[in-house]
Amino acid sequence: MPVDPHLLPAFIATTMIAMVVPGPDMLFVLGCGMRGGPRAGLLATAGVATSEAIHVAVAAAGLAALFAAVPVAFTVVRVVGAAYLIHLGVQAIRKRKAIPGDTVPGTERAYLSGLLTNLLNPKMVTFTIAFLPQFVDPALGRVGLQFAILGAIMIVFEFLVDGAVGVLAGRIGGWLRRKRKARQRLEVATGGIFIGLGVRLALEH
Repeated sequence: MPVDPHLLPAFIATTMIAMVVPGPDMLFVLGCGMRGGPRAGLLATAGVATSEAIHVAVAAAGLAALFAAVPVAFTVVRVVGAAYLIHLGVQAIRKRKAIPGDTVPGTERAYLSGLLTNLLNPKMVTFTIAFLPQFVDPALGRVGLQFAILGAIMIVFEFLVDGAVGVLAGRIGGWLRRKRKARQRLEVATGGIFIGLGVRLALEH
């Protein structure tokens, strides 16, 4: 077996707990689902999952050592990611009255937004670097394959948990969007979530 069978159950249990506990990814998917419907929630989840695959590849290659060697790189990526989230939030609030009642906003860019938001979160890179190696056994060899298997398990849980949240939020948001006042409040609430995530990311050290 490529992965240590004694470490694998602990990894699965820890990953499940980490995915179920609400975090920035889940809140972002929730906001996309509420604003754009179930499809937008799933696309946002796919974007987040894609960025996680990139993070795993970075972890396997050891490129996150850049953050340790050049601390300013971490700060730059963090600030850019925070600014992007705040931009999404401001746009949602500004356009709350301009959206026709029969359209579903946010669907087209949900995947790209999910990809960029998580990709520009250096905390995810450092988390992956700190988390995955704990369950990799160099003595078994094929370290890259071990990273790939563990990363695939993380992505599956991402789809199961955040995907379900996105679909459920999309159905609730669809009901609210049929009511004009509720739809406008929904846009403001979604924008507030994105801005809050951006501020949180900007203030984290």
